[in-house]
Amino acid sequence: MAVLVRIEGRVQGVWYRAWTVEQARKRGLTGWVRNRADGTVEAVFCGAPSVVQSMLSAAQQGPENARVERIHEQAVPIVEDLSGFEKRSTL
Repeated sequence: MAVLVRIEGRVQGVWYRAWTVEQARKRGLTGWVRNRADGTVEAVFCGAPSVVQSMLSAAQQGPENARVERIHEQAVPIVEDLSGFEKRSTL
């Protein structure tokens, strides 16, 4: 299962990406996370459905100083050969 998510709220400048990398790696997920110029954070989580759902639940909370207002989720085909979970440059 692969899900593209966009996280809105106070999610930049609060270590959200680093926290996401840590949480995704703990769960054994592959994918990536990046900031977007519009102030949101975008990520792809790939893995077993129950593990992806666990990550989505965690993403609703985020790290200590984040304030997540909304998460948009979209199932996507796995088109990249992802071998780990990485932090990408801002888009």
